[in-house]
Parts: sequence; C-alpha cells; structure tokens
Amino acid sequence: MTANIELLELALEAAQHYGATYCDVRLIEQQSELLQTKNMAVAVFNRSQSKGIGIRVIADGGWGFASTQKLSTKAIKQCARRAVEVAQASGTVMKHPLRLADEPTWHATWVSPHLIDPFSIAVEDKVAILLACAKTMMAVSGVTLAQGMMHFIKDQKYFANSAGTRTTQTSIRSGCVIEANTTSGNERQRRSYPCAFGQYEQAGYEMVLRWNLPAHAEEIAQEAVALLSAPLCPQGEIDTIIGSSQLGLQIHESMGHPSELDRALGQEINFAGASFLTPDQRGVLQYGSSIVNLVADATAPGALGSFGFDDEGVEAQCTYLVRDGIFEGFLSSRDTAHLVGLKRSGGAMRAESWNFAPIIRMTNISLQTGAAGSLDDLIANTGSGIYMETNKSWSIDSMRYNFQFSTEIAWEIKAGKRGRILKNPSYSGITPVFWNTCDAIGGDSDYINWGTPNCGKGQPMQTMWTGHGASPARFRKLTVGIAQS
Repeated sequence: MTANIELLELALEAAQHYGATYCDVRLIEQQSELLQTKNMAVAVFNRSQSKGIGIRVIADGGWGFASTQKLSTKAIKQCARRAVEVAQASGTVMKHPLRLADEPTWHATWVSPHLIDPFSIAVEDKVAILLACAKTMMAVSGVTLAQGMMHFIKDQKYFANSAGTRTTQTSIRSGCVIEANTTSGNERQRRSYPCAFGQYEQAGYEMVLRWNLPAHAEEIAQEAVALLSAPLCPQGEIDTIIGSSQLGLQIHESMGHPSELDRALGQEINFAGASFLTPDQRGVLQYGSSIVNLVADATAPGALGSFGFDDEGVEAQCTYLVRDGIFEGFLSSRDTAHLVGLKRSGGAMRAESWNFAPIIRMTNISLQTGAAGSLDDLIANTGSGIYMETNKSWSIDSMRYNFQFSTEIAWEIKAGKRGRILKNPSYSGITPVFWNTCDAIGGDSDYINWGTPNCGKGQPMQTMWTGHGASPARFRKLTVGIAQS
C-alpha cells in the first residue's frame, strides 16, 4: 500500500510541475473471475488482473487526462506531462472557465460489505453449483438449453488530489444467474433467475449462497416450457403490476439516464443522446404521481452502485431526483453543479477503470417504498389486470421519453388472484405519463436492490455498475401490447 501511495504523490507532484492548477490521481488494482456454463459443460472460464494509474488535471482552463500501466517514475512523469498537454489544448477551445464546486478534504478508507471473499472459494465448487442447476433444468422435458454464470470482481482503488484528499477503497462485486431456454418451431422462450442479466451486488460469495440458485432451477425450467403453450398477453389499456426487477430497469432507463446532468446540458448528445429533463424543469415538472419518490443513493449498503467516494473525491450521498412526484435534482459533478445552482456536487463522477476519465454516472437510482404491502397484497388489491416480471427486451429514444419494454413472463390477475401464465408481454409509454399512472408501490418486504453491471456511456465507451432498488408497483391503464417472440 505504501508503494502505491508514493506513486500517487509522484503523479501529483509531476502534474503540478508541468503546469496543472488542479490534479487528481487514481491507482486501481483489479482482479476478476468469470464462469459461464452451457448445459453440462463449462463454456467460459476467464481470470484477469489489471493495474494502472489515471491522471486528470486542469491546466490553462481545460481538462486533460492520461493513463498508463507502466508504473516507473519515468512513465508516471510522462503520463502527467501528457495529461497537462491535453488540458492546455482543451483550454484553447473552452467557452467558459472551469469552476469546481467546493468539497471538504477527506482522509478515509472504505470497504464494501462482504463476508466471504469469492476468490477464496475453489472454482470447482462454483462450477458444481452451476452444473447442478443445469442438470435440474435439463431434466425438465422441453428445455433445450440451460445456462449459468458467476462473476466476481475485486477493485482496490487509491485516490489523491492536489487539494489534500487521500482515500483508499476496496470493492468486491459478485454476480450470478441461471437461465432455462425452450424452443418449439419458430418460437423460443426463456426464464431467468434471479433476473435477466444476473443479479450483482457489492457482496462476497455469500450472495450466491443467499440467492440459492439450485432451489429455483426446476421452477424456471417449468415456467419456460409452460410459456411455449401459454396464451398471448392481451393488448389494451390494462392495470399492470410491474415486478421489482423489471421496475429496476425501467428506473434505469427512464430516470437514471435522463437525470445525468451532462445529458441534460447537451454534453453527451452526440453519442448517448440528451434528456427531456432539461434544467428549466427542475422543481416544476410533475414527473410522477405524488407517491413517486426517486433517489440517487450511493450510501445503500451492498447495493451495486454504492461507494465511499466518487472518482473526484466527493463523499457518497443520498439525494432526491424526484420528491412527491416533482422532478427535483440531477446527477452532477464538481464542474457541472453550479450550472444548475447546486453548491456541491452530487457525487456521481465515476470511471470504469484506471484507463478512463470519470464522467457522470448513475449510482443507485431507486424508487422508495410505498404503503401497498407485499406483492400478494398488491395483487389482491388490484382486482383484474396483469403482473409482469423479468426483462426480455427494451427500447427507449435518445431523449429518454418514449419507451417500449417486454418481459419474459406475465400472469393474469383475476378477482385479486394470480392466474394463468401469459407469454410475450410488453408495454409502452411516455416517461412522465407512465410515472403519473403509478398509484401503488409495495413495501419493504419485497424491496430489492437490483444490480446492473454493464451500463454503457461515453466515447470511448465505458461500462459501469449501477444499482436500482424497487418494490413491485402498480400502474393504471398501462398501454400493453404484444411483443414478438
């Protein structure tokens, strides 16, 4: 650790020597392990390690960034000089001088909560769980493909800036999923557990044990087979309960991305699109019904988008994006906060790794719980309608305004009870109209912090891990259609 800290100090000193008026440095050591199975075989086994340093500076009024895997004194000094040269070039085209929001100086260590280091568990034990699930799924007549995945990542991040902040953070992220696929003629159906992309958390191997994949293998296999002969989901304006994991993705696409301030300001428009949530709508727009409260909470224990400090040294926070249905805030950074009247950054600057400059990213964008009780309570109080769960596909425009989602499965609700399975469910809408039809949100018993490990943004593209807490919620007269299989 001492050697790594010395490298940070070397980089800071070099950057300031070459003309930086501000500098921050991240040194990251990462190890990862990915296991994937198909039927009764291991399809992917990948282990990797990475270590490098990223240097970000302000010089002559512009931002500059450079990175290197070479950690010699000479290489770090050259990297710092390159970052300053980029900043000086950027400064020549800046329309307005950079202004950084104030942030206290921090000296801290943060470690994500975990009980069992996943890298201490034998690969054979992990594979045995996935193959046991595959065996169970393949034993169900009609299943044509059984897949499984486990993914583990450990980051050790050392951060220092020229204002005096020094932090060390350790993040352990674990993910798992199993999936049953069925085919008949030209039709294919699938069921996944815990969710379509796999559940990811800031946790150790205990999260794999807690989700208990083998206990759910037969159930999802049976559902996948049943979907082949299930009736099509009806279409029309139908009262619909959206399950927790699907609602997590809905939040990600229709609240997380449009609340990114760089998008709202047009800074990302050429690549990732802009946002219908423009700054003039802050405090004015009726984004959702009065029970809709959405927060960006980087402090949620175990959630995938949590941390101690973001990648420019801002302490993790919980801030409202929507309060009582009114659009209230953005995901911001130190250099954008003042553009919408904020005195402090929202702490949303993050980078995929040491070789990327940080950009505004989602943390844990979550829907706060409501008073509707459990999923069973919500179904009982709905009367007739549809319950949809587990994402299958999605589409949303570049402004994050018009969308269409389909899910793996739905159930008919009749007389307040869950009935027959329906296949190929989909729904569509306009973001603020959709959220204004929300009239019931489940309570704490069914609240889950879902993890999205692969959110793409930026140019060059960066993937980021984000979290989305949600309970099931009901939306009145939702536009339900038929997704093609």
